[in-house]
Amino acid sequence: MSGVWVFRNGVVRLVENPASAVTGGTGGGGGGRRKALLHTPTGEVVASYASLERKLLGLGWERYYGGGDDGKMLQFHKRSSVDLISLPKDFGKFNSMQMYDVVVKNRDAFRVIDV
Repeated sequence: MSGVWVFRNGVVRLVENPASAVTGGTGGGGGGRRKALLHTPTGEVVASYASLERKLLGLGWERYYGGGDDGKMLQFHKRSSVDLISLPKDFGKFNSMQMYDVVVKNRDAFRVIDV
């Protein structure tokens, strides 16, 4: 994973290298591949937040309208857990780190794939 660590408002975040677009990779060799979020039950690649939100709502997640980096984030909360999914409002900035966050919190419903 390439990028720069940025400290802002008491939070440290990895800002991925814009030249490598949405990349993943586990280190070592070759240029990064673009990543996409796959909804495994339907085989559909998530292409928008509207699509992702429908799928998350079906899994028991709710939009959370509190906090969220001055309104620059979309957030989802599941009442049955303490989990919170935070995503940038701009789908173009939805990167592999956020994709993996969705996967970890919904293991049977999503996968990150190379495109």
